[in-house]
Amino acid sequence: MSEVTKDWKLLEVRRIPTGGGRIVCVANQKGGVAKTTTTVNLAAALALRGHRTLIIDVDPQSNATTGVGIDHRSVERSSYDLMVGDAPLAEIVQSTQLDNLFCVPASLDLAGAEVELVGSLAREHKLAEALASATSDYQVVFLDCPPSLGLITINAMVAAQDLIVPVQCEYYALEGLGQLLNTAERIRRSLNAELRIAGVVLTMYDARTKLSSQVADEVRAHFGDLVFKTVVPRSVRLSEAPSFGEPVVTLDPSSRGSISYKLLAAELEERYALAKRNTSGADAGRPMEPEREATPGPGGRGYGTVTPEPADLHLDWPRTEPWTEVHLEEPSRVKES
Repeated sequence: MSEVTKDWKLLEVRRIPTGGGRIVCVANQKGGVAKTTTTVNLAAALALRGHRTLIIDVDPQSNATTGVGIDHRSVERSSYDLMVGDAPLAEIVQSTQLDNLFCVPASLDLAGAEVELVGSLAREHKLAEALASATSDYQVVFLDCPPSLGLITINAMVAAQDLIVPVQCEYYALEGLGQLLNTAERIRRSLNAELRIAGVVLTMYDARTKLSSQVADEVRAHFGDLVFKTVVPRSVRLSEAPSFGEPVVTLDPSSRGSISYKLLAAELEERYALAKRNTSGADAGRPMEPEREATPGPGGRGYGTVTPEPADLHLDWPRTEPWTEVHLEEPSRVKES
C-alpha cells in the first residue's frame, strides 16, 4: 500500500484560510470504528475551544443527532431535506446545549434517500450544492457518514474538502482501510479534486493486547505524520455518554476518553492553524462541565420525556424465580414392545 500511496495527491494536510472554514467528512465503510463518537466529541471539543462548529448527520441511524441531545423522532426537517428536498441549510440547523456547537439532525427518511437520488441529475453533488455557503458561517463542518460506501457517503466525500478516517485497532478495520482510500482517490480524480485526507485517528486502543500496538504501528508506517499522535482508548465512559444525550467531553471531562478527544481537538486545531481559544475576558476560566445535572436513561437522551411504568406490571412479571417453584414430574416410561 505504501508504494501506491506515495503518489496519491489525496494525502495532504492544508490549513484553513483566515476567515474561512472547512467541511470535514468522517468516514469508514466498516461499522463500529467510532465514527460517530469521533464526530460528536471532536466537534464538541473544538466548540469548547471557541470554534463555531457544525455537525451534519447523514447517517439514517441518527446516532450523532442523539449524541448531542436531539430527539430524532421529533425532527421535522433533517439532512434528508438538504439532499433530496433542496431545503436551505439555515432552516434545518439546530442549536445544542453547548455554545458554538450546532447540528443538522438526521431522520429515518435518509434510509430511502439513496433510492430517490438514483434518478437525479448530478446526484453525487446534491449535498455539496446544499453546503455551498456553510464554510462562511462555521469554521469546521463535520459530516457523520453511514458505515458504507453508498451514494450518501459519496455525496459527503464530494461535499467535503477533508477526510478524517477513524481506524479501530483491529485487523478487519485495517483490512478495509485500503478499500476506503481507493474509493476516496477515485472521487478525488473524477468528482472532487479538492478532497484530501486530513488525518487518521486510531480508536478503541487496548494497551493490554499486542494486536492494538501492531495495528497502530502498521498504520503509522503507511501514513506517517497523517496519523494523529493522540490515540483514543477503549473506555466505558465513551459508550455511556450517548445515553446522557451529550458528548463525553462535557459529561466527564476527566475521563480518559474525554482527555483523548480534547488532545485530538488541539492537534486538529494546530493542523488547521485555527486561532486558539481566547482565555481572557469573559471567556476566561469558563468551566467545561455542564451547569446542569446529567441524567442517564430515557429522560437523559434529549427526548425530554420518561416512559411511565406500565400499569399492573407486578401481575405480569413474576417477582420470584419461576424455576424454584416448578416441580418436574418423573418422566413416564415407554412400554417395551
